[in-house]
Amino acid sequence: MTRLSVNINKIATLRNARGGNLPDVIKAAIDCERFGAQGITVHPRPDQRHIRYSDVLQLKEVVKTEFNIEGNPVAEWMEIVKQVNPAQATLVPDATDVITSNNGWDTIRHKSYLSEIISELKSLGIRVSVFVDPVPQMVEGAKAAGADRIELYTGPFAEQFSQDRETAIRDYVIAAKKAHEIELGINAGHDLNLHNLKFFKEHIPHLDEVSIGHAIICDAIYLGLENTIQMYRRQLVSD
Repeated sequence: MTRLSVNINKIATLRNARGGNLPDVIKAAIDCERFGAQGITVHPRPDQRHIRYSDVLQLKEVVKTEFNIEGNPVAEWMEIVKQVNPAQATLVPDATDVITSNNGWDTIRHKSYLSEIISELKSLGIRVSVFVDPVPQMVEGAKAAGADRIELYTGPFAEQFSQDRETAIRDYVIAAKKAHEIELGINAGHDLNLHNLKFFKEHIPHLDEVSIGHAIICDAIYLGLENTIQMYRRQLVSD
């Protein structure tokens, strides 16, 4: 079964735009779980423009499903992850000047760095996933660095999906087969939505988890959060 982890960054973005505590990020996480989310994902960035480190500490006390903390493993991020000890840490090579994540790790070039980070996190009992492009060599590099899972960066898939879905999925199928072959778990995230998620799931049979935030919050404006989460869950059910 593919699990749905709801990324609540956009809830924090909305709160931060006005100040105060509306919407309430902590309540949103609790409600997402109550509505069917099988995990909660956050991605704190150094500028804390959406999820703040203080939010992460508060979420530790309320998240009952699987807590996944994404981010670039700089010293500040590592410190908060070690404090919280989530079920999963997802390593993402964010540049400080990007709006959102837009590429995976070069796991070959950065093998030594990633190996050190992964070893430290795994010593605490944290499962480690590495954000990668759908390239078999990068998948193999993640395994060599000690990762438990990869998260396939699905931005390019989503961008090409409406023009040519078969071409859009091709590299992901190859990368996922390689990951399964070398016993890496498979996660995915970025721009997956109600239009492309079922197709992606059908072609990646060993998909463990998807983390989705922006699309869920956008759909929830029209459909309601509870209904939206249930609709996304249904896309992940195998026929």
